[in-house]
Parts: sequence; C-alpha cells; structure tokens
Amino acid sequence: MVREDKEKTDCTVNVVGNFKGGVGKTKTLTMLAYTSAVYKHRKTLVIDLDPQANASSILAKTGGIKIIDKNIYKGFINGELASQITPIMENLDLLSSVTQFKNLPKLLMSKFPNDDTAQINYLNELLKPLKEKYDTIYIDVPPTISDFSDNAMMAADYCIIVLQTQELSLDGAQTYIDYMQYLINTYDKQLQVLGIVPCMLRPGGRVDDKVLSDARNAYGNNVLDTIVKYQERLKVYDVEGIHLKKNINNTPDQWDLKAHTVFKNVLNELDQHQLELETNL
Repeated sequence: MVREDKEKTDCTVNVVGNFKGGVGKTKTLTMLAYTSAVYKHRKTLVIDLDPQANASSILAKTGGIKIIDKNIYKGFINGELASQITPIMENLDLLSSVTQFKNLPKLLMSKFPNDDTAQINYLNELLKPLKEKYDTIYIDVPPTISDFSDNAMMAADYCIIVLQTQELSLDGAQTYIDYMQYLINTYDKQLQVLGIVPCMLRPGGRVDDKVLSDARNAYGNNVLDTIVKYQERLKVYDVEGIHLKKNINNTPDQWDLKAHTVFKNVLNELDQHQLELETNL
C-alpha cells in the first residue's frame, strides 16, 4: 500500500514527553500512533517505557487483547526487542511495559557498571535492528528525569512536547527542553523539538489563554496551531480503547470523528515541521 506521506527510507523515532505529569502525554501518544497507522498507513511501533503501562493498556484494549505476555523488560534483560513485540492491529505494534520495569536503573547498572554512556544508550542500540521494519516509532516515558527519559531521548530523533495550558505544565515543558539541551551538549546528540502540542482544558479560560500565549511567545512556531481541546470521547478511549464506531446508517460516529480529526491535524502539522527541519539541514 502506498503511504499518504512522502516515501522515505529512514525510520523516525519520536519521544513524547513533559516533566509535568497528567498533561495528556500518553493520550496524545496513543492517538498519534493510531492516526499514523490507520490514516497515514505507516508501519508504527509504540514503545512504552513507563512502568505504569498506561499506553500499553490503551493499545491492548484498542486491539481487543486481554493479556500481553511479552514486554520490554524481558527485551532489556535478553538484549533484543523483536521477540517482545505485540501486534495490535494492521500497521500498529507495541512493546508493552510492565511494573517490573521500574527496576531499569538496577538492570542498567548490572549490565554496564561504571559506564554511564552505555547505560543511557542501551535502548538506542536495541532499536537499530527494528528501524528497518518501521516508518515511525513513538516512545512513552514517565514524567521524570531518569534512566527512562535518558534512554528515550538518546534513542529519539525528535521530541514532541505535550503542553497542558496550566502554569506548571509550561514549567515542565521548559525543564524538558533544558534537559534535552543538556543531553545534546553532553553527548553530542542530534535531537530537535518537533513540535509542542497544546492541550486546553477550558477553552476561553483566562489562565489557559495566558499560558498558551506565553508558550507561543517563548517557543514561536514550535507551538502547533492545532489545539487539542477537552473531549469526553478521549476519556472513553482510556477505558474502551481507541475506535471509530459506525452509526446504524454506516456513517462514522460524529464524536469519534471529531476526536480523530483533531489528531489528524496534529500529525499533519508535525509532518510539516519535520519536512521543514529536514529541508533546512
């Protein structure tokens, strides 16, 4: 099948984050991955590095999978990830997380004692054989400065930052960018912000409008024009998995369609940002 996007030979690895929790990071990642697979027809992999495994739960429900036996922790222990991949649906695969993955720091210390560079580059090394199989990889991480975020950033080409329109989220975004820059400077890492996705809880709210304005002033065109506004349907996807239901007359459910359209627009903007960044290299 010919993809809707331009043909490309290289896999793009994106980490989705913010060092403030509860900003819609996992929801954004799972919707982007679904949109990439279903509407862009890209071979897409989600890597869940968060031991809480929320992204894994949503995608398992999306694929109608009750139990996932494979997980990324086994892959990190064994030194290969391919055998731990779970197919979710056409064009969409998952490297699921698991609670035991909280032991990642101990695992890295045991594998690479006294070698900080090897510790934070382990995911990057493990991903090399997988990049030939995928067009796009999305990495979910806990909202902390940790071995999880270090490994994700060192494996990524781009950072997608989720910004909920509240002051602490803006602070978390700035901290995220500062830390990204630290890794770039310290390890000579090639990493760029692909875009900042604004998520607004109360459209028209004074605080929300101010935070969005402050973000645009600080980060300019990095902040997407598309705003992900609060939608009850997005909360439903956390419980039921992502879907596009049909009405009795075989037309798409309007609320599903509205939610999906927003993330189509988000992904189109991110694609445009990537094209501009690669053109300017």
